[in-house]
Amino acid sequence: MQELAARNERPGIRRAELAAFLRGRRARLRPGEVGLPGGGRRRTPGLRRQEVAELAGMSVDYYIRLEQARGPHPSEQILAALARALMLTRDERDYLFQMAGVSPPPAASPARKLDPATRHLLDSLADTPAYVLDAKYDVLAWNQLATYFIGDLSAFPETDRNVLRWMFRQPADDPRWSDEDTLAFTRSSVADLRAAYARYPGDRSIGELVTELLGSSPRFAGMWAEQEVAVRRPVRKQVVHPEAGPLEFDCHVLHIPDTDQRLVIYSAEPGSATWQAFRRLGQWAWEGAADARRGTG
Repeated sequence: MQELAARNERPGIRRAELAAFLRGRRARLRPGEVGLPGGGRRRTPGLRRQEVAELAGMSVDYYIRLEQARGPHPSEQILAALARALMLTRDERDYLFQMAGVSPPPAASPARKLDPATRHLLDSLADTPAYVLDAKYDVLAWNQLATYFIGDLSAFPETDRNVLRWMFRQPADDPRWSDEDTLAFTRSSVADLRAAYARYPGDRSIGELVTELLGSSPRFAGMWAEQEVAVRRPVRKQVVHPEAGPLEFDCHVLHIPDTDQRLVIYSAEPGSATWQAFRRLGQWAWEGAADARRGTG
């Protein structure tokens, strides 16, 4: 029997690690976090096995055998149900699937919800223009200082907040297309979009954006045809700001793994004229926000 079980074992499944992971994640959850009543004494912390089984829609015996590193191979449906029941993050869900010897399913679509930590970080960058993009390059959030560079997007519908669409709306003879840094920034953005296009095959909005840009922008079509797939890298930008004059800064695009979002930061060298201009604009932005709050108070 042992020989038959070994022959039928799914390649790549790591039962001991899978069992330990399930036990650990079950122990960290409290009943109230999953909508269960928290009354009664518990001998050990976390949820009971039968509670996890009920939340995941499976038999208690089946779940117990998983935690004991024995029993049948869990299907993708079972693993997805366990990921929901145990409130796993994306990385934890992928680990669960990998320990079971199953390829993790791709995310259905880019995450659009900002987590609190990212929101707090964005607001704390008072003297640094910063905004957050999803994997499709839609702007999700921005700080006050960023409005001096990308405008106050609250006046625009969410469907018209896409950075790539803004880029490729520029006419072919726009002077920015002759700037090497602008071209590098745009090329890496297209390469990043191609990676997202492959990562979210079920997301219609990414496919629709690609189709739209292929039909409206020969420049985009040329870059897309190059088949580049890459992660964004820092780019040096030089702009003439209507209120602050000539500015020179680095544009950093920082990946947020849990949500697959990007935090875009305009970074100036400390003590430089651009750094001083950022501080001045930041003060104006703060004063403008304070006046707005008083006007609506």
